[in-house]
Amino acid sequence: MTAPLTPARAIALRRMTEADLTEVMQVECEAYAVPWTEGIFRDCLRANYCCLVADRAARLIGHAVMSVAAGECHILNLCVAPGHQGRGLGRQLLRRVLALARQREADTAFLEVRASNRGAIRLYQAEGFDEIGLRKGYYPAAEASATSGRSSREDAVLMARAL
Repeated sequence: MTAPLTPARAIALRRMTEADLTEVMQVECEAYAVPWTEGIFRDCLRANYCCLVADRAARLIGHAVMSVAAGECHILNLCVAPGHQGRGLGRQLLRRVLALARQREADTAFLEVRASNRGAIRLYQAEGFDEIGLRKGYYPAAEASATSGRSSREDAVLMARAL
């Protein structure tokens, strides 16, 4: 088991800027077989979505992206560098974006998570999210099918909670 974050290992959560995108992309590519592109992050920043980074000792080790509209928030991306997973940082990021959503008068939070990402699903359930549906073939799979050469798709679990 990995050690939880302690004050000596303090993490600063702050707004993401365009200057952070090189490091954000490093974390994104380490954590996901099918990462977001830098262009997606740029678009989120331009759209004034809530974009946060987790900074530890001047190194980015996680990030989160959330949109808020019409009383709802949608957590679009929550990512922790693989070497820092299991220490509470994902929970910290999640709680911060949910607090920001409440400040922006959202009353419901939604997210999608890969059906295979059992650790993330457990985190979201522990933080009060319930499964409300399944999006068939929502995510691109990392590898093409061996027989057809076509990319396969992975289902997403749709989750929600009241704020």
